[in-house]
Formats: sequence, structure tokens, C-alpha cells
Amino acid sequence: MIFKNYPDKCRLSVKENIFHAKKIIIQNIYNSAKLEGCNVTFPETETILNGVNVSGVSISDIECIINLRNGWRYMLKTVEEPLTLEYICKIHAEVARNEALEWGVLRTGRVGISGTSYIPPVPDKEQVEIELNKIFNLPTATSRAIYYFLWATRNQLFWDGNKRTSTLIANKILISSGSGIFTVKENDLLEFNTKLSAYYENADYSLIDDFLYDNCIIYY
Repeated sequence: MIFKNYPDKCRLSVKENIFHAKKIIIQNIYNSAKLEGCNVTFPETETILNGVNVSGVSISDIECIINLRNGWRYMLKTVEEPLTLEYICKIHAEVARNEALEWGVLRTGRVGISGTSYIPPVPDKEQVEIELNKIFNLPTATSRAIYYFLWATRNQLFWDGNKRTSTLIANKILISSGSGIFTVKENDLLEFNTKLSAYYENADYSLIDDFLYDNCIIYY
């Protein structure tokens, strides 16, 4: 698969980028929850994050939102730590706690992906690290964020919570370089899911990478 060299859309200090991320953290959590299919509104998400019980929202959706909050908190606190497979597993442990079969470790069995016939292989740690090295050596933070997100979601490193984990890692890549924020907005979900399914089937980054660059990188 071919990587494009996407220029970074902004150049902030890490402190500035963290400030902007915190300002819209509820929106980012809401966007990630909708990406996972959670049946919540923005006001419900905000209320849950404020520690108030919301009737009519499932326990699993509430847990997803709380785990996303914990994942964002951990990522922002450690945003300048080295990005390794071990770090990615730590993020997964936050966002998939009590939801996946196991959390914080690579998947050891087969899974399918809804809406596609593609079956991702069981991750091999050595091969995963080789692929990560290729992506993490791309020349811009934006390229690294886009292609990490796409590669990791298609390869389904974990039993569950792959898009949530990939979104947070894409954000760590961007924020640690002062290059903005990655999020899939609710209005873009239909087109995003259509393109993502086509990418899953064909393993062709060009089916979706421009869309992510144009629509999912927020800059200041």
C-alpha cells in the first residue's frame, strides 16, 4: 500500500495543542462514541461525563463514554512519552476495560468485521512492530496519524475497541507534534463508514486517506 506525504495543517506548541484538545474533549468523546455506534446524544454524553446518571442510556454505552474519558486523560497526561506497541496496549487497556474479551494485550484469536468479508489475521507482535516502524517513520505527523489509524483499524490488533484506540493514538501523534486533532464528526459518519468498508475490502489507502485529511484533521 502506498503512503502519501500529507503536510501538517498547523504548527502549535504541545502545550497549545493540549489546550485546544481539552477545550473540545467532550465533543471528541461524543464523536468517538458515535463512531462505535453508541446510542447517545451530545447532552447525554456531557451529563455522563459530569458524573450524573442518565436514564435511558445503556450501561454499555455509559461504560464506553467513561472509558473514552479515561483514555483521553491518560493520553494527554503522557502525550510526550515514546510511542511504542506497549504504549498502544496501555491506551487500549483504558478504552476497552470490561468491554473486550481482554484489554491491554494483542488479540489471540480470529474476529470478523461487520459489513465486510475481510478477516484480519491474528496479530503477530514482531510483524506488528515492523509495520508500526514503517508508519512512525513517515515524514509528517499528519501522515503518521492517518496511516496509523487506517492500518490499525483494518488489522484489528485487539478483540474490541480498535477504532477508539486508533483514534486516541492518532491524536497522540498529532498533539505531540503540535499538528492538530483527529476526529470523525457525526455529520461525516455515513461517508466515513462507506469508505472505511471499501478500504477494509480492498486494502487500498487511496479509498479513504484524502477524506480523512480533508475532513478529520482539525487545526487552529
